[in-house]
Amino acid sequence: MIIMNNYFFKYSVKFSFLKVICFAFVELCSYSTQAQSNFQDFTVPPKVGFRCRAEIVGRDTLPLVDLNTVYVYTDYVFKNLHQYELWTRTKHNVKKVYPYAILAAAKLKEYDKALEKMTDEGLKKAFLKVCEKDLRKEFEDELKGLTVSQGKVLMKLIDRETGKTTYDVVKQLRGNFQAVMWQAVACIFGHNMKTEYDAKIEDIMIERAIKLVENGQF
Repeated sequence: MIIMNNYFFKYSVKFSFLKVICFAFVELCSYSTQAQSNFQDFTVPPKVGFRCRAEIVGRDTLPLVDLNTVYVYTDYVFKNLHQYELWTRTKHNVKKVYPYAILAAAKLKEYDKALEKMTDEGLKKAFLKVCEKDLRKEFEDELKGLTVSQGKVLMKLIDRETGKTTYDVVKQLRGNFQAVMWQAVACIFGHNMKTEYDAKIEDIMIERAIKLVENGQF
């Protein structure tokens, strides 16, 4: 009986020891899996994002990001076919002449900077003659192909881009007499070289067409 008890005791100890080993093995595997999972969770993420300015407000540091201007317009509600055709024609004319207005504005600003450094009136007149020839050489042939409506839009856009009416530009480059003469010719065709650009009321269609062109929407 004692021998059986000892055998039973040894068998129980051995069985218990095996259970402990199995339990330990299972725990080890579980720990290994958890450790691997934790290791993956704490992997250093790839570098993302970008540098930007920041502003400290109280105890917080807030990022400051400059966003491009987004223009939101509602669709035109055309009262009649004539109004729709006017809008379509305005878009077409603006897309045609807007590049010329940008280039002409850049040229005129370049000329103004050069004139500011000149004090001799004779030198200024000679310089303006060269400027006129330069403008003629670059734009004259192409501008001759513009329609009357496109020419009118171009005059508006030159004032928009330079802050000078077409009358002022001609007066600066050709003198007062030429400006008056061309103003008289413009009046014959129902135009006014002294007209200023009005983005909010009179020229609102032109302004909207410009935004469409600039945003690549037309």
